Amino acid sequence: MFQGFSKETGEFLWELSFHNERPWFLEHKEQFERVLNQPFKALAQETAELLQARFPDMQVQCHVSRIYRDARRLFGRGPYKDHLWFTLWDAPAGKDGPAFWFEIGPATYGWGMGWFEAAPAEMELFRRSIDANPARFERLAGDIAASRQKYRVIGPRYARPKGSYPEPVRGWYESKWVGVETVRDLEGDVFTPELPQLLCDCYAKLTPMYDYLAQIHSAARKDGLPAAEEKRHG
Repeated sequence: MFQGFSKETGEFLWELSFHNERPWFLEHKEQFERVLNQPFKALAQETAELLQARFPDMQVQCHVSRIYRDARRLFGRGPYKDHLWFTLWDAPAGKDGPAFWFEIGPATYGWGMGWFEAAPAEMELFRRSIDANPARFERLAGDIAASRQKYRVIGPRYARPKGSYPEPVRGWYESKWVGVETVRDLEGDVFTPELPQLLCDCYAKLTPMYDYLAQIHSAARKDGLPAAEEKRHG
């Protein structure tokens, strides 16, 4: 059961970022398991279980990142990540559809929801959906913008404007992929056993937008549009 991270969690990640090499990591592997890996996996599992209980019709899936970088993608960096994340999604939507996420690093932690693997054809369908019923999407985006969690819209924008919508719709409409995040300093709730419940409550309030994106993803698959796997590997 998740009991909270500790100040030692951030200290370990800071040290790892400065000593990103195998001998140092092996020397501190017990610390890694105790202050990061075990509590992180407990957090992911408990949050997934809470979300499943909140939405019984969902089939909540969970993926927890590993500390080890892909050896094919080091690009001069060390073999270990200085941050960890997990993602949660509804099985029918698929792993390449929208997902909820949480991440912790040396100085900050954060969470949100996004459709990071959206293909260009899927994003075009997303924009057509907004055009067909702007008022519906304005309500969804407005509710998130008004949240006390202070989410910000993330995702790289196109160089040329795609439409003329005002914020907060504009940030969603003109992005190559879409999502929202909130980031906090490594203090407060992250050190408490209440973090899984906090995440579940926040994900629940993001669920209307998640469902909207999942519907777009499902429609794209039914229409035979290029999927995320084709986009990544094609």
